[in-house]
Amino acid sequence: MRIALVLFALTGLLCGQSLRGDRFKPLTVEQMSTEQKALNDLIVSGKIQGGNGGPCNSLLRSPALGEAVVRYGEYVRFKTPLPAKLNELAVLIVTRHWTAQFPWYAHHRAATQAGLNEAIISAIAEGRRPPAMSPDEEAVYNLATELLKTSEVSDTTFRAAKDRLGEAGVVELLGVMGYYGTVSMFVNTDRYPIPEGIMPELKRLAPSR
Repeated sequence: MRIALVLFALTGLLCGQSLRGDRFKPLTVEQMSTEQKALNDLIVSGKIQGGNGGPCNSLLRSPALGEAVVRYGEYVRFKTPLPAKLNELAVLIVTRHWTAQFPWYAHHRAATQAGLNEAIISAIAEGRRPPAMSPDEEAVYNLATELLKTSEVSDTTFRAAKDRLGEAGVVELLGVMGYYGTVSMFVNTDRYPIPEGIMPELKRLAPSR
């Protein structure tokens, strides 16, 4: 089920399609070094699940780092035991924080398919606290937003997340956040495009005071 959700979210990113990007010139296979071809082959062959879009265009510039990042992504996207709805909630919070248009576009759809209420998604997009969250959703939202806004997590917030998710679940949540923070930085720096004809869903929020 998780694989189906993520593949749905990555329409336009699946293996074999052309790399895209703005600041890092997309490479053809003929232009790649031996190391770059090796990483590209791992991804295109499916030996590392994911796809050759998003940050892959940038990561090919450093194939060793690139392999480490895409293996990290393979775990948090396909293998994490965190429930899909909570996983997607965390992704949306992080990509909203970074105003990362492409991963938000992709994971808005994955979150909907995973069962996350559209009212919650819309509130996050607008920078508001969502209404009527379940206790598990609220625990994820509180920890993720507090950490991103303050760089810290209070004892109360940590305890609530641990009570709902368990210690392992909190670690999984932090792992998802870390990966999508990395993805957001890469796609924003490279100005990775959303699909042609699609309007950006996120407006840049005023800085919090």
